[in-house]
Amino acid sequence: MLANYLIGLREGLEAALIVTILIAYVVKINRRDVLPRIWLGVGLAVLLALGIGALLTFGTYGLSFTAQETIGGVLSIVATGLVTWMVFWMLRTARDLKGHLQGNIDKHLVGAGLGLVLVAFLAVGREGIETALFIWAAVQATGATTMPLIGAALGIVTAIGLGWLIYSGMLKINLSKFFTYTGAILIIVAAGVLSYGVHDLQEAGILPGLHALAFNVSAAVPPDSWYGTLLKGALNFSPATTWLEMFAWLAYAAPTLTVFITKSRLGRPGARQLSVAPRARVPAH
Repeated sequence: MLANYLIGLREGLEAALIVTILIAYVVKINRRDVLPRIWLGVGLAVLLALGIGALLTFGTYGLSFTAQETIGGVLSIVATGLVTWMVFWMLRTARDLKGHLQGNIDKHLVGAGLGLVLVAFLAVGREGIETALFIWAAVQATGATTMPLIGAALGIVTAIGLGWLIYSGMLKINLSKFFTYTGAILIIVAAGVLSYGVHDLQEAGILPGLHALAFNVSAAVPPDSWYGTLLKGALNFSPATTWLEMFAWLAYAAPTLTVFITKSRLGRPGARQLSVAPRARVPAH
């Protein structure tokens, strides 16, 4: 649940920041007439994410065990790739997210501003697709449905609340530190998703070594215990891990986390805070 809360919070906050920046900017330049276009793009993006989630959930019914495990393994690896890309993209973009989005708005404000539908749809849709795919992979890994969905929903609700506070000017967030800390945690979570994807492909017979265990601590960490469930839900930890799963975890987590920490601004002074509340215009004299 913790991992899904984090992905819901992070992805939801990214989407909330994008929406608040778009709205604040068009309000600031007195183009409230294009606000419905922005909300239309956001609505379409949400529908797309829900549609992908439904397709992933119900589209595999009736397939053979091998086909289900193959699809689960491949999509877990894809989810890991998307989360990794998202983490590094936001690490780079958070420093000038506001300027990047305002530049896109300026290019699409011609006429009725219909291009803003596409701007909002693409910006929010990317976050929605990543969220749907990652949560689906987490559900497959844990075998539970309710808790991951509740965790993600709580994260998204929290993100919406933070977005409103930022827009109203009541809250400022140090984006560099926020996305650095959450990004580091998500890399560890993504390593677990990748490891589980490898296990799925082993179950399907595509990858070898299903019965070659690197360690088995099931006696000390029973899968059905509260702490076993916590480790599984938070980090996708498996008490019985094959050599190939462990190698995939280490081969991904070690270099990815090293590069991420090296490129981040963690602990550096001068990190920027975000305030997107539209400022009142002072009439010229």
